[in-house]
Amino acid sequence: MKLNVAVQMDPIARINIRGDSTFALLLEAQKRGHSLSYYTPDKLSLRGEELVAPVQKLTVRDEAGDHFTLGEPAREALQGFDVILLRQDPPFDLAYITSTHFLERIHPKTLVVNNPASVRDAPEKLFVMNFPQLMPPTLISRDLDEINSFREQHGAVVMKPLHGHGGAAVFRVMPQDMNFGSLFDMFSVTFREPWVIQRFLPEVKHGDKRIILVDGEFAGAVNRVPAPDDLRSNMVRGGAAQATDLSPREREICDTLGPALRERGLLFVGIDVIDGNLTEINVTSPTGIRAIQRLNGPDVAAKIWDTIEKKRGGK
Repeated sequence: MKLNVAVQMDPIARINIRGDSTFALLLEAQKRGHSLSYYTPDKLSLRGEELVAPVQKLTVRDEAGDHFTLGEPAREALQGFDVILLRQDPPFDLAYITSTHFLERIHPKTLVVNNPASVRDAPEKLFVMNFPQLMPPTLISRDLDEINSFREQHGAVVMKPLHGHGGAAVFRVMPQDMNFGSLFDMFSVTFREPWVIQRFLPEVKHGDKRIILVDGEFAGAVNRVPAPDDLRSNMVRGGAAQATDLSPREREICDTLGPALRERGLLFVGIDVIDGNLTEINVTSPTGIRAIQRLNGPDVAAKIWDTIEKKRGGK
């Protein structure tokens, strides 16, 4: 089966191919003989009922500094593609939300991965609140009294913006922390939305596990260990990737989430687990699949394309 595939993503010239999951998906699609086209989300236009973009034919190579070739832009209706990979990174802002409204108009006749309506309705730090039994104690608020009450009950906490990404603006706040007032003021003027306040999990020093689920099934995992002088385990922040297996608790988490992900058409999802506690469900642009393969784990990109081809074959 040869598919006509478009990828909606951030500028391809700027990606780090060593860790970029989108690039892994593109390599696998090309290997299978699928036709690849590329555009950035700012190029989407809705003209009447037709969703169009100036797309460019794309060829990829696993060569740092020379990883792609683009053809000339050509205006095309996106309804003509078999598959669109929705792979742009946050911020999860109004521009991002608008692009999901656009793509929702052509899905599922054109299979958008992930389902754009579900991407819009499942921000990573909000959707996870549907599963409180799997999480550490968590508060989403910008109310000072509510935050102080939570801190009083749980002691050390982690505070981060609700729609932040990549480990940006993540702080540990200790009991009686003299910096809290200033941090509260800074968050108040920087972020209009509420913030996430979560009980601090000391075991994060041993790693924050990124687990990949494909169509609701476990597909691979990597343990991300923070640098000795940092709280954050994100690999873009210096976290080190380690091979890992799933604990019984982590398998329970995957089994609990699987049906909800399948129901929403969330085919490619990355979840974060610290010491058996689910902290985030990333449905926008999960990373980790290249690190998993480098550590002799399963070929997650191949599993994703097996699933896409199966869904397209049964349309």
